Amino acid sequence: MEKLFVTKKKSYTCDICSKAFFQRQHLKTHLKSHTKEKPYACDICSKAFSLSQNLKTHLRTHTKEKPYACDNCPKAFSQRIHMVTHLRTHTKEKPYECDICSKSFSLSQNLKTHLRMHTKDKPYACDICSKAFSLRQNLKTHLRTHTKEKPYACDICSKAFSRRSDMMAHLRTHTKEKPYSCDICSISFSQSRSLKRHLRRHNERETL
Repeated sequence: MEKLFVTKKKSYTCDICSKAFFQRQHLKTHLKSHTKEKPYACDICSKAFSLSQNLKTHLRTHTKEKPYACDNCPKAFSQRIHMVTHLRTHTKEKPYECDICSKSFSLSQNLKTHLRMHTKDKPYACDICSKAFSLRQNLKTHLRTHTKEKPYACDICSKAFSRRSDMMAHLRTHTKEKPYSCDICSISFSQSRSLKRHLRRHNERETL
């Protein structure tokens, strides 16, 4: 017996952006993204949302509920998308590939950030000196050069730093840890820049 396949048409189209939907309710929900209507408010912090599902997800930040558990480790998540993303740390799946250099990423956001290396796009600009950055975190770190904020303090001597990496490097002056080793002569260093400087000396000797 011959089977008939019916192709369902997206009959409901948004007048503003032309996006189409199978159901009227989905179009109605989508329209809120244009009107900025947010009828669903949190009773705890008053934050409002356009979708009831988004409010439901937000409430878990208050209740600490984490209904999505990883089958491979004890970690649990408040949102399904975070659990799916986490699973890639086990499967090593990297579905997002750069069209320019073929490098792959487990997160779409990481690919988006990586692409700025090729495009030289720097969307995060400092309001004080106009210096621009490709990463929001780099702008946040840069702003501390203006505010003089130093949120990372050493537990041993209380010296404070604007960057966590600088504080971790400083800690090694106390612990004497030297995690950066030279592959040529096995000398170890507490800071990566010291290893780089040391490697340049090897290269200079080779060119003599």
